[in-house]
Amino acid sequence: MKNLRFTRDCAWQARALRTVLCVVLAASACGAADARVKKSGRPGRVQTGLDVLEAQKFAALRNKHVGLITNHTGLDSQGHSTADLLSHAPGVHLVALFSPEHGLAGRNDEKIASSKDAATGLPIFSLYGETQRPTDEMLQGIDALVFDVQDAGVRFYTYTTTMGYCMEEAAKRKIAFYVLDRPNPVGGNIVEGPMLDADKTSFTAYIPLPVRYGLTIGELAQFFNSENHINCDLHVIAMKNWHRNYFFESTGARWIPPSPNLRTLKGAVLYPGIEILQSAGVSVGRGTETPFEQFGAPWINGEEVAAALNERHLAGLRFANQPFIPVMGLYSGQRCGGVSVRITDRQAVRAMRMGMEIATILKKLYPEKFDPEKLLVLVGNAETIGELHAGTPPEKIEESWNADIDTFEQSRKKYFLYK
Repeated sequence: MKNLRFTRDCAWQARALRTVLCVVLAASACGAADARVKKSGRPGRVQTGLDVLEAQKFAALRNKHVGLITNHTGLDSQGHSTADLLSHAPGVHLVALFSPEHGLAGRNDEKIASSKDAATGLPIFSLYGETQRPTDEMLQGIDALVFDVQDAGVRFYTYTTTMGYCMEEAAKRKIAFYVLDRPNPVGGNIVEGPMLDADKTSFTAYIPLPVRYGLTIGELAQFFNSENHINCDLHVIAMKNWHRNYFFESTGARWIPPSPNLRTLKGAVLYPGIEILQSAGVSVGRGTETPFEQFGAPWINGEEVAAALNERHLAGLRFANQPFIPVMGLYSGQRCGGVSVRITDRQAVRAMRMGMEIATILKKLYPEKFDPEKLLVLVGNAETIGELHAGTPPEKIEESWNADIDTFEQSRKKYFLYK
């Protein structure tokens, strides 16, 4: 009996020891996992406004007759389109689709006519055709407009103007306006470029902003609504897990080019400073495999320009000689002396400063071919163009933007939805 008790005691102690060891090992594993989480600093995949609305079973839109402003970027994390989801959502009545520049499929580079959606049978009203604003006829029977489009985080990208125009039309008719928020692909911390002159608003410049404004599309909608005195019935469906220091790669989502030529995340970072050059007769890589990652023209010596840029030691950037032949667009079929742009540190890149550096060098080397005045259409700031003409060093031009940016910073922080 004594031996049996001894045996049972030993067995109990062995089991207890194993339990303690398991707890210790589990705690160690959890500690290692916690350390990995802390090291990565990633709280999890970003949920867009559409993902959040879907998780809420579309409650915000229940019993509403909805007009959806969207394109091919309106997808949830599983790849389902906003149009498909809303057309099948219980209690939601999707009655019309509206498409911005480049159309519902995001493939066109010209004006687009209204049509019918093959998948849903709904009308697709083009806001980049006969009109850039929804009309009374288009909005008939609609009591909620939903905007779900991925933008580029750049002032002259026209999707933001389409949103502003639609907000204005919604306000006139007392139609509720919902923005399904999406990440700013170039982050929410960096603001740069000159402020748009107040007299230069247009379809590529809805409201005075710096070129790179550091707001999500939902935050920008709040800014438009208040600062431009639209005062529509605005509702932003905020994202989850997005942070201001995130570039698009940090979101865990797949990059979908929001327009035909904005194909890569590298191109998105460089886009503000490269795109401004085209109006002055410089190819920005349209018609090649790498738009906005290179620039050139038949009259440019790529080796000379790349060397001059590298001598400037621009943060996060290197330049290399890269001739190319566009198959379409500006200089189609012509050999261009070109420069490719390489990013070594995307957080350090200031694309508008780069654009000023390129413009300064092209004006110096090719004064008969390159006219800075033609940059005004997208730069949108007469003082900046005047400084380029006068030969002001790019770093001084950049400094001239600071006062306006400081004022804008104070204003934009009122509309932050994320840290």
